[in-house]
Amino acid sequence: MEDRNREMARRVAQAVAREGGRTYYVGGFVRDQILGRDNKDIDIEVHGVPVQTLESILDSLGERLSMGADFGIMGLRHYELDIAMPRSETATGRGHRDFAVLVDPFIGEEKAARRRDFTVNALMRDVLTGEILDFFGGREDMKRGIIRHVDDGSFAEDPLRALRAAQFAARFGFTVAPETVSLSAAMELAALPGERVLGELEKALVKADKPSIFFEELRRMRQLHDWFPEAEALIGLRQNPAYHPEGDVWTHTMQVLDEAAALRSAAGEPLRFMLSALCHDMGKAVTTEESGGAVHAYEHEKKGLVEVKRFLRRLTRETKLTAYVLNMTELHMKPNMLAGNGAQIKSYMRMYDRSVCPEDLLLLARADHLGRVGPGSDREALLSSYAETEHRLQEMLALYRARMSEPYLMGRDLVDAGLEPGPSFTEALAFAHKLRLAGRPKEEQLRQAVSFIRKRGRKGI
Repeated sequence: MEDRNREMARRVAQAVAREGGRTYYVGGFVRDQILGRDNKDIDIEVHGVPVQTLESILDSLGERLSMGADFGIMGLRHYELDIAMPRSETATGRGHRDFAVLVDPFIGEEKAARRRDFTVNALMRDVLTGEILDFFGGREDMKRGIIRHVDDGSFAEDPLRALRAAQFAARFGFTVAPETVSLSAAMELAALPGERVLGELEKALVKADKPSIFFEELRRMRQLHDWFPEAEALIGLRQNPAYHPEGDVWTHTMQVLDEAAALRSAAGEPLRFMLSALCHDMGKAVTTEESGGAVHAYEHEKKGLVEVKRFLRRLTRETKLTAYVLNMTELHMKPNMLAGNGAQIKSYMRMYDRSVCPEDLLLLARADHLGRVGPGSDREALLSSYAETEHRLQEMLALYRARMSEPYLMGRDLVDAGLEPGPSFTEALAFAHKLRLAGRPKEEQLRQAVSFIRKRGRKGI
């Protein structure tokens, strides 16, 4: 598909050249080509021909799509190719909301590139000749691993770019330039729409090998307070060094995030899983106490649910996402605790039954265990010490899945047994489910459920 889109880009460029213009690959496509990364989002920018000329060219090549007429963005049906004309943008409102856009095909390459956010995104490559235009030192910044803004004025107009700087640093393992950090620190992020903030956070969480870089860069910018105050509250929050040699809760959370990133491809819900890793210890901010020289945070996994809910509500109203993260947060300590205490089978069954996704819960438990690398420990030792625990957890999960795959009692089975539907059905089915968790066959579930209902009937309940 990419070759097909690039071939169309060449055909557009050839037609534009016949009219005296030039066509460039722009943005992330050029950046990722140089970095040797995959990027299937192909963007081209057409210079030196009027808008009407470009429209005629595209009409001759296929069915033209207007993907943003006011912004000079077009496309062709059946092709994944964004075709834009140079433009300038000026902020007219607070946050990432309102911009005045001027489409100008003759603005010139340097001025067009100047509106880009970062030097690594301001590169242009001629579609026909392969010539790279680099007006702001983007290639050198790539070599040095730096995210640097292009223009002080245009960068400061869009506060979302502070978050973009942090997520690009995380995705590429780069560092945000000091001058970009300083400029970002002066930005007002509070007016940004929550969905745009979540969009940048998602890219960091699901695309970066080390999502912790996103938060560390925002910390450098002093930009955690508006959108991530629950995470900021973990900075400097002490933990018991016997269990957490890595240091404060912030350090632990950052380590857990990076461990979770290595596991997220196995998660059923990668974004939700990563958000759970971020949120899992937020409750320590409201439960941590020191007593007799010891630090503890009793019931932080439960008492912290208010903090987690507040954090998520700031970003999204997606109820299933919120339910998943709250469930994972509440249960995140349970797997390792059960294994460490030599718990009975029924305790594992109840835990897995309460979990919104048992497989993901075990991944989070693993990340939580490994996120404790400090001066007195190393990752390989932690990994080795976890082998027996992980084996037991997986063994019990396999048993849970096996029990859940067996036939089980349903309401219609009670009707077939001659019982009249009523309020007692709900209690009887809940009782039968406990028998199911205990591995009792359906026949026994039915027999005991019928007995349960009849006893209730005799008591007049």
